[in-house]
Amino acid sequence: MTLTDAARSALGDLRTAGSGPENVISVMPGKVVRVLVSPGDEVKAGQGLVVIEAMKMENEIGSPRGGRVTAVHVEPGRAVEAGATLVVVE
Repeated sequence: MTLTDAARSALGDLRTAGSGPENVISVMPGKVVRVLVSPGDEVKAGQGLVVIEAMKMENEIGSPRGGRVTAVHVEPGRAVEAGATLVVVE
C-alpha cells in the first residue's frame, strides 16, 4: 500500500502541529476584560487565556493546544482589534 501525495502531506502537517510558538489571536475587536494567564504558566488545550468583551458579551479565548505561555501582549481595559496577538503559547 502506498500513500498518496495528499495523505503524505497531511501526515507531515500532523507531525509538525504543536511545534514552535503559536500566536493566539483575537478573532473580533473588543475590550480585554481579564487576562487569565501569565508568562511561564503551563496551559492545557482549551484552557481560558483571555476574556474579551465584544458587543456586550464576554468571550473567553482558549488555548489552541497545551504548552507554556511565553508572552502576554494584552492587559485588562485595553482595546484589541481583530487579528491582534493576545498570547503566545509554546
